[in-house]
Amino acid sequence: MTSTHPRVVGIVGSYRQHGTIDTAVSTVLAAAATAGAETATIYLKDHPIEFCTNCRACLQQPGTQRGECCLHDEMADLLDQLEQADAYVIGAPVNCGNVNALTQRFVERCVVYGYWPWHQPAPTMRSETVNKKAVLISASAAPAIIARRLTSVIKTLKQLAKFLSAKPIGTLWVGLVDPQHPDLSPRCRRQAQQLGQRLAA
Repeated sequence: MTSTHPRVVGIVGSYRQHGTIDTAVSTVLAAAATAGAETATIYLKDHPIEFCTNCRACLQQPGTQRGECCLHDEMADLLDQLEQADAYVIGAPVNCGNVNALTQRFVERCVVYGYWPWHQPAPTMRSETVNKKAVLISASAAPAIIARRLTSVIKTLKQLAKFLSAKPIGTLWVGLVDPQHPDLSPRCRRQAQQLGQRLAA
């Protein structure tokens, strides 16, 4: 019997389990679960995948299904899991003005959802269908209002959501992060809970 509850999957792109990003993603997922969703979490650090070599082999294959990568690692299994989700909570910290390398590597491997044959001047998405929801989360040592404006993190996370056929319904940015104290402020916690409820709706 097919479940009628939405499945919400968290993608944690932080190296620190139980750190700020993990805490924020978990808070959103907990609120979604309370509202009736089925939830799961994927920690990118636990899934070894290779760096994209930009060979574009996966982009040459026609059709609406994702292209097949020539690298044989855990990436295909990860994408199989993610494609079963109805919504995502995508979290990654700031590093050098963008998402960290762990998350960027994953984003680059999601290029399999694109189509760019050699004779075509620009890439396109294999499918323009956007039938899922996403919450985007980041954290920085700088104040949130500054980091959001001076980094490319949200742009990158939006691209990842697009690869996964998801439309962002909200973002959460945690500023002035102290790695020794990953707890969310009451305001951030309320915002995370509200976003989780929206994902489950």
